Amino acid sequence: MTVATTLVWFRQDLRVKDNPALHWAVEQGKVIPLYIDDTETDEHEQLGGASKWWLHHSLTSLQQRLNGHLIIKQGDPADIIRHMLDSEDIDNVVWNRCYQPHQRERDKSIKTAIKDETDVTVKSFNGSLLWEPMQISKADGGPYKVFTPYYRKGCLKADAPRHPVGAPERITYADHAFQRGSVDDLDLLPSLDWDAGFSAHWKPGEDGASDKLSTFISDAALEYKDQRNIPSASGTSRLSPHLHFGEVSPNQVWYAILDAFDGSDNDNIDTYLSELGWREFSYYLLYHWPDFINKNFNEKFDDFPWRSSKKDLVAWQRGKTGIPIVDAGMRELWQTGYMHNRVRMVVGSFLVKNLLLDWREGERWFWDCLVDADLASNTAGWQWVGGSGADAAPYFRIFNPVLQGEKFDKAGEYVREYCPELSDVPNKYLHKPWDAPEDVLEKAGVTLGKEYPEPLVDLKASRQRALDAYQEIKG
Repeated sequence: MTVATTLVWFRQDLRVKDNPALHWAVEQGKVIPLYIDDTETDEHEQLGGASKWWLHHSLTSLQQRLNGHLIIKQGDPADIIRHMLDSEDIDNVVWNRCYQPHQRERDKSIKTAIKDETDVTVKSFNGSLLWEPMQISKADGGPYKVFTPYYRKGCLKADAPRHPVGAPERITYADHAFQRGSVDDLDLLPSLDWDAGFSAHWKPGEDGASDKLSTFISDAALEYKDQRNIPSASGTSRLSPHLHFGEVSPNQVWYAILDAFDGSDNDNIDTYLSELGWREFSYYLLYHWPDFINKNFNEKFDDFPWRSSKKDLVAWQRGKTGIPIVDAGMRELWQTGYMHNRVRMVVGSFLVKNLLLDWREGERWFWDCLVDADLASNTAGWQWVGGSGADAAPYFRIFNPVLQGEKFDKAGEYVREYCPELSDVPNKYLHKPWDAPEDVLEKAGVTLGKEYPEPLVDLKASRQRALDAYQEIKG
C-alpha cells in the first residue's frame, strides 16, 4: 500500500477521539495537522471574547495531544492551504464539515479550487452532527419548521447516528518545512482581566469534555428532567462549549448516555437526548435558512415597534435591572462565561418583552460573553424567546421573572450567589424586594436605589406594553 500524506484541517473538531477526518487520514499514512484562524470570516461569525478565551485553551490542549505537531496559522484559509500544497508533496486534504453560512461557502470554494487546479484528493466528513441537515426532510421533500415532527418523525425514524470511534492507536506525522506557529500568536486572550473567573468553572479541551460527560452520567442524568430547571443545582451536562468546539462529538455523548443506561426509555434520558435534538434542529434551521442569523424567521416581526434605549440595555448587560433572577443570570454570564438555560429564557424574555428591545441586541451580547456561543443555537434560542423564530414561544408568552425565581430558586441560592447584596433579604421578598416593608429591607442592609437598584420597569405595565406592541403586527 502506498503511504500518502494528508493535510488535516482542524476547525470545530478540536479532538483526537471520534474525529472522522483524522481517522481517515491516519489510515492513509502520514498526517500534517493544521488549524487556521480565519481572518476572512463574516463580521457576525467572528468569535466573541469568551469564545476566544476558550479557543486559546482548547488549541493548547489539542497541541499537547498531537505532541506539538499542530501547525497554527492565521489568515485566509484558501491562500494558506494553496501555499501549503504548492510547498510540499501532499496527497490529500481533509476536514470535518462546518455549517455556518460563511464556512459553507468558503469550504465549497476551497474544495472546488483544489479539485480543479491540482491532483490532490479532497474529502470532507460529518464530525459535528448526529443527522446532517441534508439527511432530514418532510414527506414532500421540504424542510421541517417545527421541532417535534423534525425530531420524532425525521431524525428518530432516519438511520441511527454513526457509532463513535476511538483515538488512533498511532499517528505518523509527515516531515515538512512549515513553521508550526504558536497559540499565543493568535492573541486570543482578553487584555482586560475579565476572564479571571472562567478557569474555576471550565477545563477546555478533550479531557475536560470527558470529565464533564462522566460527571453528568454519574451524578445528574437520571434526575435531568426536573433538575435541569434549577439554576443552583448541578442538573445539566454543561457540555455545550465542549460540543461547540468539537472537543467531544454528539455521537460520543449520544451513545455514552444510551450505553450507560442500557438504552433505557427513562423520561430523563429521553428528555436529555431530545435536547441534543434541539441542537441539531438549530443547525438544521441555519442550513436551510442561512439568513436566520440576523433576520426574523417570522417576517411579520420585521414591523415590530422595538424601543431603543442604551440605558436599559446597559443595565440589563450589567445585571442591574432591579429584578433579582435577571440580574443573577446576567452576572453569572459575566463572571463565568455561562448562564443556566432556564435563566437564559428568563433574561431573554425580560429584554425582548419587558424592555421591548430587539432580540438581536441580546444575541450579540451573548455571542461575546458566552463560552458556548454557537451561531446556530444562540440565534435559534433568541428567536424562540422573542417569538419570531421557528417553533417559537408565542410572543404573548411572557415569563414572569418573579414567579420563575420563586419556582426554580425557592431557597434563593442562585440569587444570593450572584447578588450577594441581597443575601439577608428573606426568601419571601428575595425575588421581589420592592414589595418588602422598609424595616425588612433595613434589617437586610438594603436600600433600593443604593445597595440594589430599583426595578427598571414595572413588570405588569411592561407586560401590557409588550402585548399592545404585538397587536400592532398581529394582523
